[in-house]
Order: sequence, then structure tokens, then C-alpha cells
Amino acid sequence: MSLRGTREVGDNYQLFRLTGLLDAFSEPTFRKVLNKFVEEGPKHIILDLSHIDFVDSSGLGALVQLVKKVQGIEGTLQIVTNPRVTQTVKLVRLEQFLSLQPSVDAALEKVKLA
Repeated sequence: MSLRGTREVGDNYQLFRLTGLLDAFSEPTFRKVLNKFVEEGPKHIILDLSHIDFVDSSGLGALVQLVKKVQGIEGTLQIVTNPRVTQTVKLVRLEQFLSLQPSVDAALEKVKLA
């Protein structure tokens, strides 16, 4: 199974709900699609990865690049996670940089404060 997702646009944010695998196979498409939508706006991004089965180093690299791109346009990136994704992120000590959130509601609260 590859990566699939939906996009919802709110007043000042975009919410992407993803399922599947964020790995070397899906990373190029993930990066291309997300970069396009970041440029279109709104500039605050919420990635719901709570239904992601696996993230590898390519996926982590894409998330880091996405944070940098969003910060470059003075936006924010909130990542809703699950235990598997959280464990992978913590292994490489990126949990603070990637702004992990326990739920979409918590991520929306962060966006309201931005």
C-alpha cells in the first residue's frame, strides 16, 4: 500500500489526512504535492499522520524539508501522530522540531495561536 490522503482547507490552515506508508517510494510524490499546496496557501499546515503505518528516513527527510519550507513563508506545521510515527521521530530526536501533536484538535488549537 502506498500513500493516500485528503486535503481540507480552513480559514487559515490546510489539513492533510494521510494513510499508508511515507517511505522512499511515496516521498517524491508527497514532497511535490505538499510543496504545491504550501505555495497556494493557506500557510499553516496540519499533517494528520495518525493513520500512517510506517515512516522511513526518506519520509522523515521530507517532513524536515516541509517544516523549513513552511517556516520560510512564516507559516507553521503541526504533525498529528500515532505511537509508531512518534517512536520513529524520537529515535532521531526530531520531536521538538517537527511539532508533534496528539490530535487534530490539539493541532488546530496551535494554529489558532499562530
